[in-house]
Amino acid sequence: QVQLVESGGGLVQAGGSLRLSCAASARTFTIYYMGWFRQAPGKEREFVAAISWGGGRTAYADSVKGRFTISREYAKNTGYLQMTSLRPEDTAVYYCAAAIRAQRWPVARGNEYDYWGQGTQVTVSS
Repeated sequence: QVQLVESGGGLVQAGGSLRLSCAASARTFTIYYMGWFRQAPGKEREFVAAISWGGGRTAYADSVKGRFTISREYAKNTGYLQMTSLRPEDTAVYYCAAAIRAQRWPVARGNEYDYWGQGTQVTVSS
């Protein structure tokens, strides 16, 4: 089983920055990929970014490319989402997810992930 604990959400003004963290406890399984998704009120969950845990390969949604950076600290089993130049439309609950099976890259669909965090609210004011 993999437990994911997110932190780092909050309220920020447009143009500001936040860094989300996702600490993974994976006692039995190996994490292959970590992804970040978000869901705004009244909207479907959408892919934000993904990283291959071993190789560090990354992928981003077009809406965040150039503004968000996904990374991981392998030794700490922790993933990060650095968000800069935030916009009001980035307001959402952000979820990290872990995949414990090999998948075809990019791993951008929710059903490709096996475990999910509880979510953290990010609110960007205009």
